[in-house]
Amino acid sequence: MFWNCRLRHKKEEMIMANNFEFYAPTKVIFGKGTESETGRQIKEFGAASVLIVYGGGSVKRSGLLEKVEHALDDARIMFCELGGVVPNPRLDKVYEGIRIGKSKNVDFLLAVGGGSVIDTAKAIAYGLAEPEKDVWELFAHTRMATKCMPVASVLSIAAAGSETSKGCVITNEKTGEKRAYDDNLARPKFAIMNPEYTKSLPDYQTESGCTDIMMHTMERYFTNGGNMEITDAIAEGLLRTVMKNAVILHQNPGDQDARGEIMWAGSVAHNDLTGCGNDGGDFMTHKLEHELGGMFDVTHGAGLAAVWPSWARYVCGECLHRFVRFARNVMGVTLDGTDEEVAEAGICAMEDFYRGIGMPTNLDELGIHPTDAQIEDMAERCMIAAGARTGSAKKLNREDAIRIYQNARE
Repeated sequence: MFWNCRLRHKKEEMIMANNFEFYAPTKVIFGKGTESETGRQIKEFGAASVLIVYGGGSVKRSGLLEKVEHALDDARIMFCELGGVVPNPRLDKVYEGIRIGKSKNVDFLLAVGGGSVIDTAKAIAYGLAEPEKDVWELFAHTRMATKCMPVASVLSIAAAGSETSKGCVITNEKTGEKRAYDDNLARPKFAIMNPEYTKSLPDYQTESGCTDIMMHTMERYFTNGGNMEITDAIAEGLLRTVMKNAVILHQNPGDQDARGEIMWAGSVAHNDLTGCGNDGGDFMTHKLEHELGGMFDVTHGAGLAAVWPSWARYVCGECLHRFVRFARNVMGVTLDGTDEEVAEAGICAMEDFYRGIGMPTNLDELGIHPTDAQIEDMAERCMIAAGARTGSAKKLNREDAIRIYQNARE
């Protein structure tokens, strides 16, 4: 297998970096016992009524939810709750949270869980801040938000990076549309991270999370619009670190140090640091996967792993210098060959890595078998969501999306 770190053999031609703004206002409280800080942190924002949003029973079984509630009680902060958030979080749950928030005069949203829970809390916060408007309009991109109630999180799953990012993704279960909305208004005020609470996750969910973390970095890495050496070094180091610790956790799920590394990597990967100086990133693998999630309700990280090799081979020729650098610096490819051969070796090494941690590398391994009609529908929806021809490694249109889905199926 290739994916041991090696220094690249030759200097690639650098493209001048873009101007950028880096905005990362989220306060991070990391480590053992930090959940006890929840009440004190919320009190600093003058909150009087908090809506706690959570998912299934894991935060109850682990005792995390109870500890958060005690912290709020100790701080004399009123709270109500909304449970039942599911992966690929649903619009109906957002509407339910808005109704509860209105009735309880909520002025602060606290997510206890992972990315789906945090995204739901962000969407509710938008809806409560502008109650006269339909929050789905934001995700349909027919308007932009002007206000958002404050949001914070107590993280229990390392994956989405939503705890420090401006983004959130919601699925409209009536239409099958899975759509993202990005706005700095929803950047969480703080994120409490105790890696101990990720130990109960099944291996598949842990490794799906590692894949999502890596993909947030790779979406910003495979670009044609300019890069910075320091940003590349951060991104490459993050990818190598996540790969190393993903393997450790696949073999030893209880390794606390590895869980800490992955949890912090998830936040760094999606707070925009690994995109400073580029052209905004590619993000077409995410957009392609969103349609898989909307249609087939697949696990997000696993869907990304299933689509990425097909996307990579489809765009590689127009972003060859980045794929060569990735092969050398991240996957440790030492092959002497043409750039095309080195790039292909890097993609193959990534497929080996995915399979080594139990992730799929195509749609068959993911367990879904879309028809030609379903592929055409997903491609059409993808282009509507993306705003027509888009991407950075290679500009893609509807026909390109169809080919990538088809190649991923084969």
